Amino acid sequence: MVRVKICGITTLEDAIHAVESGADALGFVFHEASPRHIFREQAASIINALPPFIQAVGLFVNAEVQHVNATADFCRLDLVQLHGDETPAYCDMIRRRVIKAFRVKDITSLDLVRNYRIAGILLDAFSPKAYGGTGLTFNWEMAKEACRYGPVILAGGLKPENVRHAVEWVNPYGVDVSSGVETAPGRKDPDRVSEFIRRAKGR
Repeated sequence: MVRVKICGITTLEDAIHAVESGADALGFVFHEASPRHIFREQAASIINALPPFIQAVGLFVNAEVQHVNATADFCRLDLVQLHGDETPAYCDMIRRRVIKAFRVKDITSLDLVRNYRIAGILLDAFSPKAYGGTGLTFNWEMAKEACRYGPVILAGGLKPENVRHAVEWVNPYGVDVSSGVETAPGRKDPDRVSEFIRRAKGR
């Protein structure tokens, strides 16, 4: 069954609702330019209140390695998700399992994937204005191609209305949603979160 990550969590209320609805992982954005940014003290408080077996994922963009590792330790993150221009050598210095995001513009966007030794490949839509959370989709046929390089986490423009089709078309390891289940950046719509997870898992 496909795994579901709800990203851009900023409140304990949204975190607990996502978990109770069946989410496998929660994402916390430590990129200050994002409207979903959360301070590490807030994130740690939420993570400490989560039940067991729920994965806490920290999202960073072109941050200093020391900052990423220190934040991961402080918050007790399970994985680190890198959304910037981080190199394979950079990823090797992170003291957590790494999910590396690749913004897909065309098929050549996948050329770099094979150079990384990472736990997961997250595919998001390319935008010149942001590193993620744009609500844009991309050609899912390219995501199917990327599956031969490792576990693919599909992101970019997913929402309750299209996630089932995406899962059936790509057969990814997981799906990642943020803006598609929000009432405002960082605030989740409980009904859309529940519906997204239900449809993603084919319940």
